Amino acid sequence: MTFQQYLNRCTEKVIQIINLAVTEYIEQKQEIFTPEMILLGMIAHKNSGLFKIFEEAGYPPEETVSKLMDLLYNRQQLLPRHSQQGVQQVRISPDVEELFRIALEIAGEFQDKYIGEDALFLAMFRAPSEDLRRILHEAGLEEERIRAAIKSLRKGRRITDKSAESKVDVLKLYTTDLTEMARKGLLDPVIGREEEIMRVIEILSRRKKNNPILIGYPGVGKTVIVEGLAQRIAAADVPETLLDKRILQLDMSEVVAGAKFKGEFEERVKAIKDEIISAAGSIILFIDETHTVVASGDPGGVSASNILKPALAKGELQCIGATTFQEYKKYIEADKALERRFQPIIVEEPSVEETITILKGLKEKYEKHHGIRYDDEALVMAARLSERYISDRFLPDKAIDVMDEAGARKRLQVIYVSPEIRKLEMEKQRLKDEQLAYYEKADFENVALLQQKISIINEELNQLRQKSQQERQTAKSLVTPDDVAEVIHRWTGIPIQRVLTSEAEKLLHMEENLHQRVVGQEMAIAAVSDAIRRNRAGLKDPNRPIGAFLFLGPTGVGKTELAKALAEFLMDDEKRIIRLDMSEYMEPHTVSRLIGSPPGYVGYGEGGQLTEAVKRNPYSVVLLDEIEKAHPNIFNVLLQIFDEGHLTDAQGVKVSFKNTIIIGTSNIGAHEIARDVKRIGFETFEDNEKTYEEMKNLVMSEVKKIFKPEFINRLDDIIVFHSLTMEDFKQIVELELGKLQKRLVEQDIKVEFTDRVKKMLLKYGFSEIYGARPLKREIEKRIENPLSRMLIQGQLSKHQSVVLDVQKDEVVVK
Repeated sequence: MTFQQYLNRCTEKVIQIINLAVTEYIEQKQEIFTPEMILLGMIAHKNSGLFKIFEEAGYPPEETVSKLMDLLYNRQQLLPRHSQQGVQQVRISPDVEELFRIALEIAGEFQDKYIGEDALFLAMFRAPSEDLRRILHEAGLEEERIRAAIKSLRKGRRITDKSAESKVDVLKLYTTDLTEMARKGLLDPVIGREEEIMRVIEILSRRKKNNPILIGYPGVGKTVIVEGLAQRIAAADVPETLLDKRILQLDMSEVVAGAKFKGEFEERVKAIKDEIISAAGSIILFIDETHTVVASGDPGGVSASNILKPALAKGELQCIGATTFQEYKKYIEADKALERRFQPIIVEEPSVEETITILKGLKEKYEKHHGIRYDDEALVMAARLSERYISDRFLPDKAIDVMDEAGARKRLQVIYVSPEIRKLEMEKQRLKDEQLAYYEKADFENVALLQQKISIINEELNQLRQKSQQERQTAKSLVTPDDVAEVIHRWTGIPIQRVLTSEAEKLLHMEENLHQRVVGQEMAIAAVSDAIRRNRAGLKDPNRPIGAFLFLGPTGVGKTELAKALAEFLMDDEKRIIRLDMSEYMEPHTVSRLIGSPPGYVGYGEGGQLTEAVKRNPYSVVLLDEIEKAHPNIFNVLLQIFDEGHLTDAQGVKVSFKNTIIIGTSNIGAHEIARDVKRIGFETFEDNEKTYEEMKNLVMSEVKKIFKPEFINRLDDIIVFHSLTMEDFKQIVELELGKLQKRLVEQDIKVEFTDRVKKMLLKYGFSEIYGARPLKREIEKRIENPLSRMLIQGQLSKHQSVVLDVQKDEVVVK
């Protein structure tokens, strides 16, 4: 072959290198065009690939290129010069033609159609020119190291057209090389999942349909399985068929971003596909969120999946997918042609014990990142508490996030200056500025006074700094179970002491706590307390609600108040009540109001009143007021909650009720209680369980007429509230007047009530039929209204103390 024929088999970049070499030949007025000049042209090219090759081979790029330049120019000085002013024709050395012949052979070894820059450089180690070989040797370059570097940089890519080296590397633009990241130690360790990784390897090794797709809930570890495979490939811990493979993760957002014109997106996807095909099976494409390839693309255009499908069908393109169950059903299953190309692998959520092992494996990485240490018990707590209290996410993702945030919080505690110190420093600076102003006025008395205040602040600052330093030293940046519990508290709103301590002391005195708000009803409070203790002792099914109760009794006896008291006792906030008036759910179609409207109906996507409320407040008391008025279909929904502890809304999202207390209230049997008040004698209810059971049996006969046996059977307890006695009313008067006194203390007004006031309230407010509500109305009418008028008229002012008494059946102020 002639030199021109060799040039016809070169890439555009090599032609550019030859042109630069010829320019050098002309400028140096050399007599003959040699291979050394081609090497100079390579170095002079603005996009020279030598720097990358040297770096990959372990040579310092700049230093090596500089050494080559010196050797080449020293060699050029010894060559004969042309005597004429201009060069009429380039005289090609036979060594140049031989160099290109060797380069063509090497290109053939790489399965290239054209001679590339790397093949030409590699040919120089076998060139007939002894001078060129000596220069390479003196520069410290070795053929085998250079060949290995070129192979590593190519990553199986072949040169199939002249412009191949001038093209933008689309794979570099739109993909991430997971195998390369694994080699550099940039991936987190993968603990467990051996079975799933082996299943992926098996499918990849198949002759046909060798494209696995990982299907599982968000956060269960689908992407990690692929990262685990990349780490195994990097460690050569895979079958021989996968040893030379690279896993490239496709970033669909990058492919779509900036594709302004019609067809530009499709061109990018096709370029990616062609590059992978040209790599001759050495690349495995990983598409996380695989459903995006179906949903992507221009409206009316071709989706990415349609571009990739033919290559998948022919086996030219090997792919690993990952998606959720919902997206797989919606996008992949709907496209039967695409579905047939993939082999599904179900990825299950790991158990708590497996999650603990995963956290311990990741411990070192997170310790290094945050600059702290993790107590092993904290990792156990992260797994167990996240499983128990974070119901809308999956393990191990939620446990890892808790572990990560606990580490971040601990690190910030170590490096942050406490707010108290900052506040004192600001106060100190303010006093100094004020002191300076007095000094300028020659007011030395105030200067001295302020100096005393500054000295006191300095002492406080020193004490706080010493305390802060001691805390840092004792904590030693160790993440403890307390830190994990604090993170859980911030995420869920559950008070930290509730999840950290055994609560034994408080649970044993639960009745006393509830009685501070609810008067009487000993039997009802005892029944609720027993159910809560059973749950907290771990003797109840953890997948069921904390408690499911039906409160029965006349109006105004404390049913709703007990629900509020429960919320305050268990969750430290009486506002954690989700209250639904079941009289609004009397029609069959109102089930959709609870769980959301089905597709195609008005309100679809807005969510249900019950499911959305529990999603936002998973730790709450659900109060179903006047439950007997609800339609029977509503009870069917409640059966699932009582039994399984969860409810699936209209959008298919499973809402957990396992951390709720469900209370239904009803007036069923109230007339029975009222009718038998005198016969049974309610004054003895508080002490006489037998009498209470008699009354309960009367009410239960009414309950069985309204509620189905399966509903009654799933309740933890049906609690009957008895009518309030005169003694109960006396306690309620004390409670309500105490609340009023507290509100007035906030306005710096002290109010006392005489016994005559209390007796008058009992006289007009006592009602066995209507309960405590008439009493509250009497307090509003006879006490709050007159006090309000006095406050507005200015007759009552701050720091004033008054006594309320009764004269002629009217409340007066003394």
